[in-house]
Amino acid sequence: MAEEDWAAGWVNTRFKGKAVLIVGGSSGIGLAAAKAFRTEGADVALTGRTAATLQGAASQLGVTAIHGDIADLGECRSSVDQTAAALGRIDVLFVNAGVASLARIGKLTPDDWDRCHAVNLRGCIFAIQAALPHMNDGGAIVTSGSVGSEMAVPGSLAYATAKAALRAATRILAAELAPRRIRVNMIGIGPTKTELYKRGAAAGKVAATEARLAAENPLGRMADAAEIARAVLFLSSDEASFITGSNFPVDGGLAEIGRADVAGAQRK
Repeated sequence: MAEEDWAAGWVNTRFKGKAVLIVGGSSGIGLAAAKAFRTEGADVALTGRTAATLQGAASQLGVTAIHGDIADLGECRSSVDQTAAALGRIDVLFVNAGVASLARIGKLTPDDWDRCHAVNLRGCIFAIQAALPHMNDGGAIVTSGSVGSEMAVPGSLAYATAKAALRAATRILAAELAPRRIRVNMIGIGPTKTELYKRGAAAGKVAATEARLAAENPLGRMADAAEIARAVLFLSSDEASFITGSNFPVDGGLAEIGRADVAGAQRK
């Protein structure tokens, strides 16, 4: 279902009066979540590392946006502090920043590894650390995981290991923050139509990638960013008040059922 169709048929004020910070909110799933939180009454602020897209998102939504590269811990902390000050406090934190890295072991470089882990793991953890002094007790944190961390996909070594480590961190943070009643959960994201895999790729290659990912999925398609965003909102809401430490799969059944193309080949 398209985002506009869903929004037109669903009026909710679950987040009225709530302050939401999205780290990595200028495009893709982060932007879709920002739109959805705004639709449901939240005060939203964004951080991001690409100034042009960040300001475009801010203008589109009418929200505060502060530039900051999550891989630079000084910029990360400064952007979180500034957005939190603009909001007044944080009730919901969605840590969505991420980069892709595709290289098999023979071609993987230390720079590839370090950049991927600096954004997808280290930056996410220290963004949470920076946000915690501003967070209300009883709040919610959602991290962005990946079905790729549960599947042995050749070429995904740096990316998958970073996401797997973030999964472990999410569980530990859920335990550490339970006394403050701050719930911490991860979204286990499957193949989704975002800019992550399109950057720098030719149109034909993008189309081929999308066709392959759709064929591999049990539901026979990729997700829209708005579908992932709805799961983020659920885990951030009081409807999920007794859920913490989880990896909430939104992957079309890929992790639990497996690749549809492989299963089909096995049946033949």
